[in-house]
Amino acid sequence: MRFLAVFSLFISLTLTSTMTRAELVIEVTQGKQSAIPLAVVPFAWAGQNPPPEDVSSIVANDLAGSGYFRLIPAENMISRPTELSQVNYDDWAKLQQDFVVLGRLSVLPTGYAVEFHVLDVHQKVEVFRHRVKGKASQLRDVAHYISDFIFKKLTGIDGVFSTNLIYVTTNRERTLFNLMYADADGARERRIFKSRHPIISPAWSPDGKKVAYVSFENGKSEIFFQTLATGKREKIAAFTGSNSAPAFSPDGTKLAFVRSKLGNPDIWVMDLNSRKLERITKHYAIDTEPQWTIDGQSLIFTSSRAGGPQIYQINLASRKVERLTFEGKYNARARLTADGRKMVYVHQSGQRFHIASQDMKSGRVHILTSETELDESPSVAPNGSMVIYAASEADRSILAAVSVDGEVKFRLPSKYGDVREPAWSPILQ
Repeated sequence: MRFLAVFSLFISLTLTSTMTRAELVIEVTQGKQSAIPLAVVPFAWAGQNPPPEDVSSIVANDLAGSGYFRLIPAENMISRPTELSQVNYDDWAKLQQDFVVLGRLSVLPTGYAVEFHVLDVHQKVEVFRHRVKGKASQLRDVAHYISDFIFKKLTGIDGVFSTNLIYVTTNRERTLFNLMYADADGARERRIFKSRHPIISPAWSPDGKKVAYVSFENGKSEIFFQTLATGKREKIAAFTGSNSAPAFSPDGTKLAFVRSKLGNPDIWVMDLNSRKLERITKHYAIDTEPQWTIDGQSLIFTSSRAGGPQIYQINLASRKVERLTFEGKYNARARLTADGRKMVYVHQSGQRFHIASQDMKSGRVHILTSETELDESPSVAPNGSMVIYAASEADRSILAAVSVDGEVKFRLPSKYGDVREPAWSPILQ
């Protein structure tokens, strides 16, 4: 375990990157018991050639992959209406569906338009409809937007299908490291940086325009920023000793990181405008893995000051330190949900490492994972519903995800190597 050590639909990311085959594919291993039965009818299309993207299939895969919906395969549908006038609600009632999604894709002079309808089978009414436009290159974004729209309307929770992931892949020989960028469903995977030396601890800026990470390309750990739209890299921290575990403040003006100036790791904060440094912890123990609280007034971090790794919180004004975890001998790499109500972290139970969540008010701990081994590097979805993490499976490293209530679980195995260090992007406005 490593202790020491909707976007705008019409923003086009000109990533200076390498498109690769989609290596990650979502495999849902457990959905909610209360998953909503829903049918996505293949959308109508009048073109002679297939459209650039199969929008309805992407929407169906998104909603099924969330675990909140139970999708019926298209081949099991009694009818496939594309217009409201064609809908026979009794067909869907016989199939025990609660909602039906139908729509049409049409060509515009400047691109494409997708109009879709969501129907309540039991009430026999149209619940809502919407029309979205985009260029050919944006049709996958349009599909994720539709998924987010339906998800929010039917569950009350913000969708995160339009968000992105960054993560690190390596070959089995550990001689090549890639910093990868992909849709939240693993599609459109792109390499944004590669090195023959380790890359660790990627972190998103709050506006989602750049990432910070640690690279060992110069023989020691240094922190770099990289702008996604241009690929431009900037060395931010290369001080004497190690520089690691970068974390942007909620307003993006500061960076917390770990620096071992005198050989012992402590938490530091850099003002990103003035580049002025401030030492936050001064303890003989190891202090590492800082993360900002939602209000930006405190940092949570992992420390060995109690003899083993536990999670603490330090108020940046008063410097008061409070221990947050007490259950078990090993708790590390904490991350907070967007509402600040829960904290997820790596928890050791016996000889196994799993992902746990802790209610910040009551302190109640809930072990979320059990099927995977050596769980590490949790990252919370911006809607606070899911946690993505790295785990070991059959002598390889994969990504997996679990909902913060433990009900929904899925895996994102890589076909071509090990994958680790995931970080979930913010919701881009």
